[in-house]
Amino acid sequence: MELRPNARTYATSRINMYAFVKRLLDIAISLVLLTILAPLILVICIYIYKKDGQPVLLKRARAGKNNRVFIMWTFRTKTVPSRVIRAFPPHPFPDSWADGVPGTFTYQSNDKTRVTRFGARLRKYHIDKIPQLLNVLKGDMSLVGPQPEIPEITTYYNDIQEKRLKVRPGMTGYAQVNGFVIEAKHGLKIAYDLYYVRNCSFRFDMKILFRSLGGAKRVN
Repeated sequence: MELRPNARTYATSRINMYAFVKRLLDIAISLVLLTILAPLILVICIYIYKKDGQPVLLKRARAGKNNRVFIMWTFRTKTVPSRVIRAFPPHPFPDSWADGVPGTFTYQSNDKTRVTRFGARLRKYHIDKIPQLLNVLKGDMSLVGPQPEIPEITTYYNDIQEKRLKVRPGMTGYAQVNGFVIEAKHGLKIAYDLYYVRNCSFRFDMKILFRSLGGAKRVN
């Protein structure tokens, strides 16, 4: 008689199926959206080029699943940053970073740029993120997941913080729809992202996507 799979085997199989189907949906949805939005993407590229010059797209290194570094793309919404090398996070690192990134740490950019008038409009409606659909199509990102992190920060993650890197980062996520902003304390983001990693499911993803489109006040 065939043995019935134990609870752990069933859970592993369920997680693997979720990851497989989610990846298929990421590919299908990102491909459809890129096709539909192609005219809009072209218009935005031309407008940024004529109004603010090059570059039209901004590329930034981010840490993805399993801490693999990739280049994330967005429309440029700021003035061209200074080429002066910035020290971020603080270097040399204080002793408090030995056990992981402090929960009270906050991101501070010192590239001395400002948001352009057109960039502010793109940000208001999250249109600046459209090029990230290319990252989703490639497999660097997912539609839903933890916020992509700066590699210099993940290098100092402790064992608990590293768990947020078990899944692909997302264009939107649980932290973002619950009001997290990049200037907020790092511990809050970790808490939100670990909650997502522990509870991710199709239903949870749909709630987050629905909230991202303005369909709900809060996701639980």
